[in-house]
Amino acid sequence: MMPPAAAISRAATHLKVLSAGAVKYVVTDVAAKFTRDTGDDIELSFATIGGVQKRLEHGETADIIMGTASVIAQMERAGVLVAGSRAELGRTLTGICVHAAAPMPDISTPESFKQTMLRVRSVAYTNPQAGGTSGIFLAGLLERLGIAAAVGNKALLCSNGDEVVEKVSAGDAEIGSTFISEIVPSKGVKVVGPLPAPIANATAYAAGIMAGSCNREAAERFIATLTAPAQRATW
Repeated sequence: MMPPAAAISRAATHLKVLSAGAVKYVVTDVAAKFTRDTGDDIELSFATIGGVQKRLEHGETADIIMGTASVIAQMERAGVLVAGSRAELGRTLTGICVHAAAPMPDISTPESFKQTMLRVRSVAYTNPQAGGTSGIFLAGLLERLGIAAAVGNKALLCSNGDEVVEKVSAGDAEIGSTFISEIVPSKGVKVVGPLPAPIANATAYAAGIMAGSCNREAAERFIATLTAPAQRATW
């Protein structure tokens, strides 16, 4: 007699993923499909990459860590992640957004971007002190362009990219800067574009399995799903 299906099927696994926010929407969509296909439950938690690092420093654990490729590589070298488990997910560009009903400002050249940032009444971006990659980059760019003080006086510093988008959508900020991957899902704002060359910024993201994970096989399956050829177009 054949054993019942429940007896021969593997037990569902609960995976915890701690991730930087720039990949939130892609990872959330893939996780939902992965759960439907495998039965494995995935708990997703997002923060800035600086926030992810602080949570790990304070003792939080997870099965999979996702963040900027440079930080994930550092974690692998430090033994925080399983050696050889690191996999590149994709790249995202720093972009500019405005309210869905607003006219499109000119950011086609570094000079036009500079003048737009000086002209607008308010600018939302991630607080660099929160550890957000896009905010750290923008703060450095404003310094290089010589407009850090002028923009800083009208800046709305946000805890993450989602809040940047919310501020622009609500009309609290005239313009916002965060990763395009965080702008596109919102119907209340529209993408003006990525920053123009030569000040454009593309950031690579990667994933790795935490060294203490008890669910390595399921973690490997989920990372394989995220990095499958069919998934590449979404990054």
